[in-house]
Amino acid sequence: MQLLFLGTGAGMPSKMRHTSSLALKLLEERGTVWLFDCGEAAQHQILHTSVKLRKIEKIFITHMHGDHIFGLPGLLGSRSFLGGDEAIDLYGPPGLQEYVETVLRLSRTHLTYRINYFEQREGILCEDEGMTVETAELDHAIPCWGYRIQQKPLPPKLLIEKATALGVPKGPLLAKLKNGEDVRLSDGTVVKSSEVTEKGEPGFTVAILGDTRFSEAAIRLSRDADVIVHEATFDAETQKLATDYGHSTFLDAARTASLAGAKNVIFNHISARFLPEDEKRLLGQVKEVHSSAFIARDLMEFEWHHQTREIKKK
Repeated sequence: MQLLFLGTGAGMPSKMRHTSSLALKLLEERGTVWLFDCGEAAQHQILHTSVKLRKIEKIFITHMHGDHIFGLPGLLGSRSFLGGDEAIDLYGPPGLQEYVETVLRLSRTHLTYRINYFEQREGILCEDEGMTVETAELDHAIPCWGYRIQQKPLPPKLLIEKATALGVPKGPLLAKLKNGEDVRLSDGTVVKSSEVTEKGEPGFTVAILGDTRFSEAAIRLSRDADVIVHEATFDAETQKLATDYGHSTFLDAARTASLAGAKNVIFNHISARFLPEDEKRLLGQVKEVHSSAFIARDLMEFEWHHQTREIKKK
């Protein structure tokens, strides 16, 4: 799993940052990409990456402010032009379907694939054999949502040398053992799956949060997460502005990560008032609250390592 930040700015584009968009690359896990928000330069930024539009399987929109949705109709159109024909699932607040369909209709943009729309609700949003996505409403100026993406435990690891020593031949019996089934050999011997497998590693948990003040919902979605992506539009000196406009400071985001027991926090949705030379000072404001913190920049990518359970910049 990789987190690729396409746009990390707040409100409007700046010379340093484009508006919000984040790609969760699940190529090893399921061969697809999930997109979270789609600011106006999202597809331009994708051109500088290895992401293929036809690989985008799901898009999650946190809220209807323009810096999170203005790039969506164009990206959907380009996905069609580039041969994407698989249906796409689009999750977001009420009004999202009307917005997308109105822009596509008025611009006479024809899509070669179906969009499955899902309006937001609390709780489990979608689930399959590999992933669960949970959502909750945050505390912003308009309805805004956060997402908790949880990978289910990985399949048990087959100890093939042990299985071979017990007489299990190559073929479908090994697959059954790996899937947790006991098997009977031709001589009548029963080989138990538990004898020749190790428990699969736990999956990852990522919380990707939309715009929000410090909130209990954000803490709940981030509980024991391996990494959370949290907006940090303001700093400690501008706390009142953050509260007035429904946003968080770096310190708010770090407190959320700390109270949730999250292992890592990546700050996103950064105001244009902050320049690269401010990053050391901003991280200094939170180091006593949460030690494993990063400030995202456009096109920065983080990779999750299952074995060490660490997130690292690529």
